[in-house]
Amino acid sequence: MLPKFLLVAAARPNFMKIAPIWHELQKHLDRCEPLLVHTGQHYDKNMSDVFFEELGLPRPHVHLGIGAGSHAEQAGQVMIAFEKICLELKPALVVVVGDVNSTLACSITAKKLWIPVAHVEAGLRSRDWTMPEEINRLVTDAISDLLLTPSRDADENLAREGVAPERVRLVGNVMIDSLALAVERVRDRDVPSRFGLAKGSYGLVTLHRPSNVDDPESLRRIFDALLAVEAPIVFPVHPRTHKILEAHGIGAGADRAPHPVYLAGPMPYDDFVNLTLNARFVLTDSGGIQEETTWLGIPCLTLRPNTERPITITEGTNELATLASLPGQLARITAGRWKQGRIPDLWDGRTAGRIAAALLELAG
Repeated sequence: MLPKFLLVAAARPNFMKIAPIWHELQKHLDRCEPLLVHTGQHYDKNMSDVFFEELGLPRPHVHLGIGAGSHAEQAGQVMIAFEKICLELKPALVVVVGDVNSTLACSITAKKLWIPVAHVEAGLRSRDWTMPEEINRLVTDAISDLLLTPSRDADENLAREGVAPERVRLVGNVMIDSLALAVERVRDRDVPSRFGLAKGSYGLVTLHRPSNVDDPESLRRIFDALLAVEAPIVFPVHPRTHKILEAHGIGAGADRAPHPVYLAGPMPYDDFVNLTLNARFVLTDSGGIQEETTWLGIPCLTLRPNTERPITITEGTNELATLASLPGQLARITAGRWKQGRIPDLWDGRTAGRIAAALLELAG
């Protein structure tokens, strides 16, 4: 019987990280049996199922169907459901990605059952303990058997924490594998025209961090800042954020403003990549988009006081931003004075191959 590898996907960015690994492991079906586990942490069709279709993934072999809830509710429900799956399937290896609640829950569950765990995107640190994701990252890295890192700064973080070097493998950024393929698929599309916009004429905004969107007054200040930008904005809105906008009358009529802000629902991955590829700049609080804009060479402003991906600042096109600094930073972009950046080492679209080799080695 071939060893089973459980590949856990939960939230939107997980799908882009799991897909290249899945496809690479299909080349080694004589050595392992990869199985997809979807925890259901993102349950809206546009936030989950459509990504499997676009990324060429099969329907998940296991769907835990957890859905929304507090951090404790999500983690607890995932652990209960995932334990049953592990006891039934008896996997040789559990692969978790990123830093969402399901990453933490599945890694703890597997380790308590003496199942080896590999963490893809290990070693990233914001050093901001108010971020739930930072706690998820720290705990997952502390207990995982194999730490697959995207960049050398992640290796350095783990070394400072006393992690044995034999547990760490620098493999590169697997999300770039999916991005590179998506760019080839969507390069000739014209998603901006759906909003009446020309390519290169608009800003793209994506916000979901509680510190930015859960407080109505904070969200109102952000929206006022967007309306002051001398360029049209496309803002695909997370369902939770949309509820807050509607409940407090924020953004009503924004699409008719002198510099309009166009609100959109969650988008399929390929459409969003096309919007990113053709944006003049991106304003975000997402870690993954910081990486994608660095690879694409597009100016990125991260509306956060810190980032767990500092390489996007030291080597890439990203800068941290506040509402106070935003106007000056946007003026530099408009004037063509934004830094060019470079693509970090091993962000070459071939990371999945290195990950697959490391997983097969770990499983023996």
